[in-house]
Amino acid sequence: MVVEVTSVPNDEEALFGAVDALLEQVAQDPLPSPAERKRLREAAGLSQDQVAKALQTRRESIGNWESGRSEPRPPKRAAYARLLEGLAVRFPAPDAAPAPAAVPEAFTRSAPPSVPAPATEAPAAPAAAVRPAASSTRPSASSRRPGAKKAAKRPAATAAADGRFENGPLAVVDVDDDGQVVAYCVGGLVLDVPAKTLPALVDWTLSEAKLGQARLHRHGKDADPVLVLTSTALERYGLPAELSPEERRAGRLPAGHKVVKQIARAGQQLTQRGFGAWARVYREPEGSRRRCVQLCIPAWGALPVDEWDNKNDPQLPTMHAADLARFLGTYADRVMTPRGTTAVTGLELMTALRPPTRAEKDEATGEFKQAFNDDALTRLYDVVECEVPDEHPILKGKFARHHMRTPAEMLMEEPYNWCRPLTDDECMQPYLVAIDVNMAFAAAANGLTVGLNGPTRLTGNPKFDPALPGSWLVDLSHVDLSRVQVAGRTVDAHRLPSPFTPTGERPEGPAWYATPTVAYAVELGFDVAPIEAYVRTQTGRYLDPWYKRLRDAYVATMADLGVTTDMGGQEFLDAMARSKQVDPALALVLKAIKATAKGGIGKLRQRNRGQVPYSEPWPALDRATWRPDIRAAVLASVRVSMHRKMMKTAAASDVYPVAIGTDALVYPSPGPSPLDFLPHTADGKPAPGTFRLGVSPGMVKHQGTQTVLWAEQQFEEHGGVFNIANLIKTDQTAGEGE
Repeated sequence: MVVEVTSVPNDEEALFGAVDALLEQVAQDPLPSPAERKRLREAAGLSQDQVAKALQTRRESIGNWESGRSEPRPPKRAAYARLLEGLAVRFPAPDAAPAPAAVPEAFTRSAPPSVPAPATEAPAAPAAAVRPAASSTRPSASSRRPGAKKAAKRPAATAAADGRFENGPLAVVDVDDDGQVVAYCVGGLVLDVPAKTLPALVDWTLSEAKLGQARLHRHGKDADPVLVLTSTALERYGLPAELSPEERRAGRLPAGHKVVKQIARAGQQLTQRGFGAWARVYREPEGSRRRCVQLCIPAWGALPVDEWDNKNDPQLPTMHAADLARFLGTYADRVMTPRGTTAVTGLELMTALRPPTRAEKDEATGEFKQAFNDDALTRLYDVVECEVPDEHPILKGKFARHHMRTPAEMLMEEPYNWCRPLTDDECMQPYLVAIDVNMAFAAAANGLTVGLNGPTRLTGNPKFDPALPGSWLVDLSHVDLSRVQVAGRTVDAHRLPSPFTPTGERPEGPAWYATPTVAYAVELGFDVAPIEAYVRTQTGRYLDPWYKRLRDAYVATMADLGVTTDMGGQEFLDAMARSKQVDPALALVLKAIKATAKGGIGKLRQRNRGQVPYSEPWPALDRATWRPDIRAAVLASVRVSMHRKMMKTAAASDVYPVAIGTDALVYPSPGPSPLDFLPHTADGKPAPGTFRLGVSPGMVKHQGTQTVLWAEQQFEEHGGVFNIANLIKTDQTAGEGE
């Protein structure tokens, strides 16, 4: 009997193919946990190379599947599931009985492991640390629905209460090994990105991504979502890998670039800054709802190494997109969503915590109108000649060309930069130990009363009032520290810097000083007789919430690194030494927090960036937050606070600093540790009012140790004009100088 063999019709083949596709999708669910996948492979004696060869993929992909950083995609997923199922039958878990005919219990719906999101309060242990993987290999993408979550649910404490921002403040957009555009979010979340063009990416972010950050103050504004574009994402969306020399000088792409034209054709807009390293793309608002996305492009210099990275060992260029999302997400959660450089973010944080305006209901009409907040910087005021830098337009034609303004013409409140020769007794000490004030600029802002309105000029020898912030023209050259007694003891004034000048030299005549400096002269017991002054009558502690936010961020990050506020003495020093090896990514978060504090204060007197002619106005002058008098008050407080502690330290133990560089002090010491020279009471506690070791802002840490012989060699080499405080650093990234 002859059996005729007929071919399967094409329509049946199509049906079979569709059924096979469905079977592949069904096979996506039952995958063991990443740890179980690795156990099964190793139990069978298989290498990652063998499995990769069988599945026709790369060995790195197998490693990513076993670490949970990514999931296999069809059709490899079904084959991988079949392999694991067979291995599970042959090599069951030690606590599970063999089940030849059934799928082992280990097979459950799998997702990348949950990465602990940064806590908003200081954690008790370093468990929540951001831990980047050792490898920077880009993982294969998991099987995802567009916009679907592929991570375990974030802890309730860190999930945004506002459903609009449930996926976090930002995402890092990357292209995986399979060519799929993905967005790595905070908490291990991975989203599929369907957008094929940059305008489509912006619209997807506004409509589907659920990115952003809720306002920090009830009268403030929600933060715009931030997309960080990796190098592969730049290529995918038609952007250059780096800017040309002309584009770098301009800080943006030219208006004729194809992507800029795409944005215009899509009805979207760019801000006046154009398309640069930090670009804002927006659509017209819908009612009161902003529709804006901020793009961050590290390859174009958006994250400068001296602010966000370790310049001695850069990590960001090789950091995986998921780790970069956790790094920036931790910063955003504890400080705020980055708005540009750390300095820009520091200034924006002030405004976010002290919004200038609020909505107020008009009782007569029932409509809401804009009202100013009394505790904020709300508008531009006239500037004072002595408070502005040399290039300010108000000084145009006031002085001869190349004239150097004197202290009687300019408010010179700057950090210490002082160094003196060692005495014979100090040369007999073996070591020089440097200590560094934690978050010195932020700590000085705590509780500081600043002016919130414009200046009022006082003439005719006005009486000094420490409650009025501002600038005072006064002669402090008569202040003789050798007559000052601290705790009943006279200190050696010749071995201490003057508290009234950044150089530590005694003033020679009338000079402009900020209120904290003059108040310190009064505190020391000296009479002051101002000649004139510019004061602000509306006052407030404008920087208090800013300080508290940064303090909490700093303390929480240090706690993640294993250094807590209850530590002191040797326990604190040991914990600080260990913290440098705990987590490199968290160390970068810490550096960014410190840079935010110092940069935010510096932005209060942002200077001309090279506009020509030199005396023309620059954009920063249009900000209500351009307040050089507030910056001067903060820096004066830093210097005064350090001098007060130097005096009490000298009175308690007869030790004196030999150099000061911004917020670092160098002391001769019989031993290599700060504990060898810092004064203590009989019960072992720090002497009251002196420098105290600890993690809180305003306390000090060990910055480094050198020998006295080394210092003498430096003085000889540099002819004696040299500040050794700038070189005594065990950690070259230490210090928060402005």
